[in-house]
Amino acid sequence: MKSRTPTPDRASSAKPVLEKRHKGAGEVRIIGGEWRRTKLPVALKPGLRPTPDRVRETLFNWLGQSLVGWRCVDPFAGTGALGLEAASRGAAHVLLCELDPALVAQLSLQVTRLKATQVEVLRTDGVARLRQLSAWSVDLIFIDPPFDGALFEPALQAAGKAVKADGFVYLEAPLAWTDAQLEPMGLVLHRHLKAGAVHAHLLRRIA
Repeated sequence: MKSRTPTPDRASSAKPVLEKRHKGAGEVRIIGGEWRRTKLPVALKPGLRPTPDRVRETLFNWLGQSLVGWRCVDPFAGTGALGLEAASRGAAHVLLCELDPALVAQLSLQVTRLKATQVEVLRTDGVARLRQLSAWSVDLIFIDPPFDGALFEPALQAAGKAVKADGFVYLEAPLAWTDAQLEPMGLVLHRHLKAGAVHAHLLRRIA
């Protein structure tokens, strides 16, 4: 989903201004790997917030350029930018979860266009799907829910159980999370970046 609470100027803008702002982010690009420079559409939906190119570039620098053989889950897929970036860099399996039927259709279209046989798209509740994963079964989980919702804690709790001992959890949030907040989920901060209103965190399991 990747929604966030509208800022006052967006909330009070006239419709033509709102459309102009959104169309400015009408597509994002895959940064590296097999599908480098491939453009992905951003649906005209209020609040849809794809992870910025700069943040994704930093994230995959942290992870290393190759994700060959990794199993990844994006439970709040939205545009699919994070999960498809992982697949482009060699991930063996990427699960994209999304509830919005229009976004599910768009994700399925992109997967077909890219012939991305390693990518699975499900219309499902992301937190519920995380809870169904086997313990220590996933190399990388992207946690990027709507900023104005209450999904961070349940998603992180489920991710902390599903991620492998040497795996990673990516967390994108409007505020910085501390080790004291993450410890109950079995996670610890590994890397952090603030870019505009976004706090990007790379987390590891507590040893």
